[in-house]
Amino acid sequence: MNDPKTLSRLLRVLSVETRVSIVQLLKGRALCVNALASRLDVTPGAVSQHLRIMRDADLVVDEKRGYFVHYRLNEATLAAWQEEIDKLLNPTHGACIDTKGTPKCAAMKNKKVARSRRT
Repeated sequence: MNDPKTLSRLLRVLSVETRVSIVQLLKGRALCVNALASRLDVTPGAVSQHLRIMRDADLVVDEKRGYFVHYRLNEATLAAWQEEIDKLLNPTHGACIDTKGTPKCAAMKNKKVARSRRT
């Protein structure tokens, strides 16, 4: 996933305070739109719009329970996003690689040359 377009999409989903609050509320439990709306002090319609964006990004999963739809975090997506954000914020990860994956420092170029000599 480590491409800038995907990372910027991920960060846009999490750039809204209400969506971050929804993530916090859904940790460890599923909630319906009305429960989220009352805890966030926003309208159910607003919560639904945020959940639609989060569902499109595969961050939440909806489950029909009787008359209600409950939402929970997609743990696999959350783990993948955490890994990508960790890579992005790690000052040494990919430090010698340009945006096209080309080595840009001597240490990386020498490593590549050494590998090619072994084969």
